[in-house]
Amino acid sequence: MKLSPEEQAMLDGEAGTVLQTAMAHQVKVGRFFGAADFVPVTQAHVMADTESLGQAGVMWLEKLADANQGGVRIPTITDPRGTDFEKASLLGQADWMLELERRAIDAFRRLGVSMTDTCINYQTVLAATRGEHVAFGDTGVVIYSNSVGGARSNFEGGPSAVSAGLTGRTPRYGYHLDSHRQATLRIRTDWTPTALDEWGALGGIVGRLAGNYWQVPVLEGLERAPTSDELKHFGAAMASFGSTALFHLPGITPEAHSLADVGGDRLPVAHRIGRADVDALKRAYAIDRKVDVVVFSAPQLSLYELRELAGLCDGRRFRRPLLAITSPQVKPDCDRFGYTARIEQAGGTVMAGMCFYQSYAREISEAKGWKYLVTNSAKLVNILGGYGYVPMLASMQACVQAAETGELA
Repeated sequence: MKLSPEEQAMLDGEAGTVLQTAMAHQVKVGRFFGAADFVPVTQAHVMADTESLGQAGVMWLEKLADANQGGVRIPTITDPRGTDFEKASLLGQADWMLELERRAIDAFRRLGVSMTDTCINYQTVLAATRGEHVAFGDTGVVIYSNSVGGARSNFEGGPSAVSAGLTGRTPRYGYHLDSHRQATLRIRTDWTPTALDEWGALGGIVGRLAGNYWQVPVLEGLERAPTSDELKHFGAAMASFGSTALFHLPGITPEAHSLADVGGDRLPVAHRIGRADVDALKRAYAIDRKVDVVVFSAPQLSLYELRELAGLCDGRRFRRPLLAITSPQVKPDCDRFGYTARIEQAGGTVMAGMCFYQSYAREISEAKGWKYLVTNSAKLVNILGGYGYVPMLASMQACVQAAETGELA
């Protein structure tokens, strides 16, 4: 790789061992992907849950923090943690989990990382803008920022995102390059979803059809522009089902004013999707009616989602636990507007700063006896089967009703 004098100095250790460690890691990543050089980045977003970090990851962070000589160079924020400390007992989380979380938080803070603890930073902290090169870790954050914001990021692993925060650089490959941002797969839909679970299911279908990280689907046929929350669920599911990092919607997303802008006009229509396909995916995650727990998470809920949920909770009393998980930026407004009180008066719980599947979900299942889980997140149902749950996908209204009756209608 071609290095600037400043980058070479970092690699040679002239700026200290922390930057040398970070740059050495990034050079290895860049060489693996065939990057010619580095690109300066303006923001970094780091996975922060200790289920992903593990003991070894936390020890690595602590080693960096112990040797730290200045911390991160660019704004560096965190993805959801593994717990909401105030609600940990409700989830049956063990003391060792909380202690590992506290150690990770301490190390991140000593490195100058801002503990935003959110996977919806594009809705809450600072959205990356068109053409802005960033180093983001969460797949839902990357696909939204690339596709809806027009920013440029690859899926950055934890050490890579930390390194980008420290050096202010990332290897120039993949979605930082114009050549990788053109459409490779043309898909047409003859139906436009109306509910968030339907948008997630549509995204899951597109992700399955794309099938790998380097495919860039362009989807035609939508009758209207989706809202931010609809795009959030659509993209998060696509990234989960297909490892997709970028999609285009002609006339909606910023790089595709027309199909021709992203080369879609040169592609044949490879697949057609209709309502029957979305319904089929939903049925695949509705194999039972029993409900042990209702979870709204992955992605974290926006203020508007919480407002809708609060309205659905009015006048109800839940027989099953209902967890609504949001970001630390949204939670105070949720409290202030009375949404938290309305949800919790019905028997629900509003949590902040975590994400359900990153919070030792298998151990929670065993501690609480939860197996049958219903959610409106297509991303969440795609993940939780691997944690021992029977996940079911339904609308927000059906989820709330299931919490009240104990069964999915």
